Amino acid sequence: MGTAARRQQKSVWRERSRDILHRLFPERQLLLRTGGRASFIRFSRRAQIMLVAVLVLAGTWSAFTSVSYVLHHQVLALKDNQIASGRLAYRSLLHEVSEYQKKFASITLDLEENHALMLNLVVRNAALQQNLRSVEGQLTRTEEEREHVIAVRENLNGQLREIEDRMSALAGRNFALKDNLGAVEGDLQTAMVERNRALFEGNRMRRHIKDLETRLGDLQEAELASVQKLTDRAIAYIDSMERVVALAGLAVDQLLKADAGLPKGQGGPFIEAEPDALPADRLKANLTTLDARLQHSKALEAVMRKLPLTAPLNSFYITSSFGKRRDPINKRWASHYGLDMGGTLRSPVYVTAPGVVTSVGWNGKYGKMIEIDHGAGIKTRYGHLHKTLVKKGQKVKFRQKIGLLGNTGRSTGAHLHYEVLFKRKAKNPMKFIQAGRYVFQG
Repeated sequence: MGTAARRQQKSVWRERSRDILHRLFPERQLLLRTGGRASFIRFSRRAQIMLVAVLVLAGTWSAFTSVSYVLHHQVLALKDNQIASGRLAYRSLLHEVSEYQKKFASITLDLEENHALMLNLVVRNAALQQNLRSVEGQLTRTEEEREHVIAVRENLNGQLREIEDRMSALAGRNFALKDNLGAVEGDLQTAMVERNRALFEGNRMRRHIKDLETRLGDLQEAELASVQKLTDRAIAYIDSMERVVALAGLAVDQLLKADAGLPKGQGGPFIEAEPDALPADRLKANLTTLDARLQHSKALEAVMRKLPLTAPLNSFYITSSFGKRRDPINKRWASHYGLDMGGTLRSPVYVTAPGVVTSVGWNGKYGKMIEIDHGAGIKTRYGHLHKTLVKKGQKVKFRQKIGLLGNTGRSTGAHLHYEVLFKRKAKNPMKFIQAGRYVFQG
C-alpha cells in the first residue's frame, strides 16, 4: 500500500468521525423567555463534547472513590481481626508459661521430698537388719538352752528309771525275806529307809523337771512373740515392695524368676515329718517360716535395687506419652514404645538404676543412644542425646551422669527418648516413675 492510499484511508476515517460527531453532537440552542423577551444560548459541538467528557470523568471518579472507600473499610476490619487473634494467642501463651512454671516448681518439690523419704527408708532398713541380727543371736542362745534342758530332763528320767528299778528289786527282796522276817528285820528297815529316800528323790526330780518345762514354755512363748513380731514386720515390708513392683506394671513372680541364679539340686521322696512333741516344736516351725520370709525379703530387696524408679532428668515435661500416638513428622498413627521428655538442650541425663552399659553410640533413628542392662531382665535406653559420657562395658551407679540431652536422629526438637524393657518387651516408663514416687513418699 502506497503513501497516497494511506492518506486516502486517513481522510476517509476523518470524514466518518466528523459525521458521527455531527450526528451525536449537533449544534443546539437553549431558548430563554423573560418578561416577554426571548433570548437564545448557543451550545457549540465542542462545548457539548467537553461537557460530556467532564460528566464521564466525574462519574468515573465517583465510582473509583466509592469502591476504594468500601475496600478500605474491609481491609481495616481484617487487620482488626488479626490484631485481636494475636492478642488472644499472646494471652494463651502467657497462661501456658505460668502453668509450666507451676509444674516445674511442683516437680522440684516432689524430688526434694522423695530424696528425704528415700534416706528415711534406708535408715529404717538398716534398723530392721540390726533387729534381725539381734533376734538371730537370741534364737541361737534359746536353742542352746533348750538342748541343755532336754539333756537335763533325759538325765533325770534315767535316774528316775534307775530308782524305780531299785524299788522293784527291793520289793522282790522283801517278798523273798518274808519267811525269815525276824532275821532280816534290820535289812527290811534299811530297805524301807532307802525306798523312802528314793521316793523323795523321785518327787523332787519330778518337781524339778516340771519347773524346767515351765521355764522352757515361758521362754518359748516370749521367743514366739518376738519371732511373730519380726515375721509381721517382714510380711509388711514384703507387701510394700510387692506393691511397688505391681505399680511399675510387673509381676513379682516373673521378676524374681528372671533374677534367680542357678536352680538348686534338690529332690527325693516325700515323707511327712512327725512332730516330736517337744516344747520348742512350735518355735522351730515359726523360725522356719520367719527364715522363708527373710529369704523372700532379701530376694525382693535385690530386685528392687535394679528397678529404674526415678526420672532420668531433674527437670522435664512430657512431650509424647507411651503407646499409640500421631507421628510428629508424617502425622500418621504409630506405636510409641518410650517416653519423650522435653527439657533444656545439653541438660544432664542420669541413669535411673545401677547396671552395666551394653551399647553406646549412633543407633539409626535414635541418634546418639545409650543402653544399660540392670539385671533381672530389665534394660533402659536413652536416645537423641547430644553427647555420651560412658563407654560400653562400664559399670554405672544410681543417678550417675551418663550424657547430655540433645536433638540427634529422627527428632523435631531437644528432648530425651526414654525406654524401659523387661525381657525385651517395652514397658511404660511413667509407671516406674510413679512407683518410685510411692516408694519415696512411703
